[in-house]
Amino acid sequence: MSTGAPDGAVSERVVRLVRAHIDEVAVEMTRQIQSAVPEYVRPRDEAYARTVHRGVEHALRHFADVLERRADADQSWREAFKAIGAGEVREGRNLDALHAAVRAGARAGWHRLADAAERDGVPPAALIPVAEAIFAYIDELISASAAGYTHAQAAEAGELDRRRRRLLDLLVTDPPPSVEALGPAAAAARWRLPRQVCAVALDAPGGINPPPVLSPEILSGLHRSSRCLVVPEPVAPAQVRSLTNALARFRAAVGPPVPPVEAAKSLRWARRALRLARRGVIRADGLLWCSDHLATLAVFQDEDLLATLAERRLAPLATLRESQRELLVETLLAWLRNSMNANAVAAHLHVHPQTVRHRLRQLGRLFGDQLKDPDRRFELEIALRAAHAQRLARQHPR
Repeated sequence: MSTGAPDGAVSERVVRLVRAHIDEVAVEMTRQIQSAVPEYVRPRDEAYARTVHRGVEHALRHFADVLERRADADQSWREAFKAIGAGEVREGRNLDALHAAVRAGARAGWHRLADAAERDGVPPAALIPVAEAIFAYIDELISASAAGYTHAQAAEAGELDRRRRRLLDLLVTDPPPSVEALGPAAAAARWRLPRQVCAVALDAPGGINPPPVLSPEILSGLHRSSRCLVVPEPVAPAQVRSLTNALARFRAAVGPPVPPVEAAKSLRWARRALRLARRGVIRADGLLWCSDHLATLAVFQDEDLLATLAERRLAPLATLRESQRELLVETLLAWLRNSMNANAVAAHLHVHPQTVRHRLRQLGRLFGDQLKDPDRRFELEIALRAAHAQRLARQHPR
């Protein structure tokens, strides 16, 4: 490992000169650093000023050891500058300010040393190896601080990722979290709580590799056995496109928008939509948006109850041949959907109005007064819609 020592020997006289002026040079370097780099100026924080001065003094004393080529030179300077680099991460800065400070300090130190050498009668040629050593030492300081910065940045990113995972787990837990618990968890994860969120369920039993590239505002639950995301409600077209493109390789469902404390509900609906999509009951090209299928989700929420409803309300059709039953089911559903207008039903089914009226007379004989009762008609339409979706799923399985 490089020590920053110059190729040419530094005379003992020059080393003594450097050591003799460390205190005053440190003061001047600190002053110049704070003058050139505003980030290191905190007039009301004396402790911070002392920390900057100690860092400068520490570097100077080790530099004198380097010039002297001491085998037992204190190597703690490296850890000190790694810590300084890590501190830049905590301050929310990049390394530009630190690098500028190192260079400003080196210039100030060189000028003060050159002035002292001139006063003491040290020939300029004797300082050439010192100048070479300063350049090499700057590289060492920058390298050590960069290593500390990179390590701290990785550690901070890992901790932030853990906090964001914990936040997602909290959001989708059941029972839901309190607003009081959610606020601090979101702040710790650096996630701004939106007014509404959508949970996204992903159908990826075999794993996700490579993972989707997600926007920073999306919380990822790809670490969970049932993979999911929590996203601020996509309102703008650009947000919708971004989410759609990110999940283009996956079968996924976006739950309805809800307040953040109800994210578990949105996820529950998204997962139900995925199950129905796997069976072909819900059909969607690309990303499945639950908000486009709320009626189907509501109808299929309790399939045992739905089956019982269908069995009871469609019982008058049970004795018919299958082909005849399908024609009447199709006609009755179209009649209910089109406000009981025979001509509209005929246009919808592409048949003659007289054919529709004939079928409606058959339905009237089968169902009797049920077709006159608004509540019964409502239940009939639910049963017919469910039967229609199930028939499509059987005819066109995914």
